[in-house]
Amino acid sequence: MRYILLISIIFYITDVVGSNDAGLSPLIVYETQGDFDDIKEDIEMAIIDRGLLVSGTLHISDMLNRTGSDLGYRRPVYHQAESIEFCSASVSHLMVSSHPANAAICPFTIAVYSLHADPGKVYLAFRRIYLAGEAEKTSQVIFELMDSIVRDVIE
Repeated sequence: MRYILLISIIFYITDVVGSNDAGLSPLIVYETQGDFDDIKEDIEMAIIDRGLLVSGTLHISDMLNRTGSDLGYRRPVYHQAESIEFCSASVSHLMVSSHPANAAICPFTIAVYSLHADPGKVYLAFRRIYLAGEAEKTSQVIFELMDSIVRDVIE
């Protein structure tokens, strides 16, 4: 009986972790064509147009390219990659009202990247947010905010 239970658990974990279902994925990824710098600037403008402040930019590809060979990584993954950080005061109030630990969620981040193997495609990715406390509606508000920013750029 234990073996049947163990095998059932393994199949369940494999099915959930390996799923491409957007409802289960912790990351939402969109693909588009265009100039990396233009798309990155469009993301920043979509954030600013919502009355939000871009609080920082993480230069991911620069850091990985600078440190890769020292750490034994010979092939670069990204042609270019940056993450744009921002937050919303109104959404932050909703989050921390649900649970004070939700302050760790801000800033929100949207990654913009192109792959070394195919620099003509640009990808936009963000994390699906899971909040502490009774915050399902707030989680949906955050998802809709992030998704609308990205969709404004790719549509």
